[in-house]
Amino acid sequence: MKILVVGSGGREHALAWKLAQSERIQMVYVAPGNGGTARDIRLVNVDLTDPEQLAEFVQREGIALTVVGPETPLAAGIVNLFRGRGLKIFGPTKEAAQLESSKDFAKAFMQRHGIPTATYQTFSDVAQAHAYIDANGAPIVIKADGLAAGKGVVVAMTLEEAHQAVDHMLADNRFGDAGARIVIEEFLAGEEASFIVMCDGKNILALATSQDHKRLKDADEGPNTGGMGAYSPAPIVTPAMHARVMREIINPTINGMAKDGIPFTGFLYAGLMIDDKGNPKTLEFNCRMGDPETQPIMARLKSDLVTVMEHAVNGTLDTVELEWDRRTAVGVVMAAAGYPDDPRKSDVIDGIPAETPECVTFHAGTQQAGGKLVTSGGRVLCVVGLGDSVKMAQKQAYETVDKIHFNGAQFRRDIGWRGLKH
Repeated sequence: MKILVVGSGGREHALAWKLAQSERIQMVYVAPGNGGTARDIRLVNVDLTDPEQLAEFVQREGIALTVVGPETPLAAGIVNLFRGRGLKIFGPTKEAAQLESSKDFAKAFMQRHGIPTATYQTFSDVAQAHAYIDANGAPIVIKADGLAAGKGVVVAMTLEEAHQAVDHMLADNRFGDAGARIVIEEFLAGEEASFIVMCDGKNILALATSQDHKRLKDADEGPNTGGMGAYSPAPIVTPAMHARVMREIINPTINGMAKDGIPFTGFLYAGLMIDDKGNPKTLEFNCRMGDPETQPIMARLKSDLVTVMEHAVNGTLDTVELEWDRRTAVGVVMAAAGYPDDPRKSDVIDGIPAETPECVTFHAGTQQAGGKLVTSGGRVLCVVGLGDSVKMAQKQAYETVDKIHFNGAQFRRDIGWRGLKH
């Protein structure tokens, strides 16, 4: 079998790495891929991003199945295009991807279907947005309505920060069309968790739980980023919490989408906030796997992902049971100098050790240039360590991180810290 993975980040490297382990695989193509997928002898990079050209490539090469990593092609309708040509692809349609591509769509959907989430209002008028903030006070959360690569959310702890965020998004048009509307919602306190499932339109298969670290610096300080690391499993999602999230959030979402005439296929990611009384609410939906959560999750998956994907595109996920490594996986992101605002490119990367059963390094913002591996994006690498406890997995990850060098590398020293408290 040949499979195509669409995307260029760490999530796509992890998916392709896992797919390539299957004995049934002849070739895994990654479009466009990165420096890490270029170096892996089991993977082949394809320099294509246009959905039409990708569909033609799939038809020409006889590729059995396509897996889409990032949100942008999903929001643009790559699934609709492939299905229109009779090609098997795993991901949501353009219509279903609105759960991620429009915060307003997602909030209205949750309200309509009784899915627990923060109270909110949507604005395109600057004065009305400011008035709403003054009426509700801080802390308060301001989100760009559209896709802003994980950066369109401001958790404002003061009124000043809140008003500034409104001006940036609505008045200064910092996010272009994505910020032409904003959603302002109540601040939820608690502990976050990432709850990711696979769905074939009716059947739901939950993946291992995980927890992301959004802030740039240790102890959750500094600006929000796309994610500085993640670990799996997340101890806050106990078996009882897992059952409750499925019952109150995931099932009503999949059933609600079907009721609304937009059946959901693909990865569904619910970002949860669990308060100190143990009540989960939905912070956001993503219609793809998280990055960096994918990396530790794939490192723990023991089942053949190719078989799972086949069931997913054939509507038979109810026949699948996943097998997981009992160990904890901790993934540490190494980011470029200047990330998240202005990441520096072209720094030479040295010292990445060979993969071991305890540690694997996934690439994101890397490329081959003149025989060298260099930085080419904000989040450069994700180093995943596996161990019998959070502490042992951290030790594996950080021993590898300390061997890798590129100028200006930024990373946190405390990934998995909440897991140590449980």
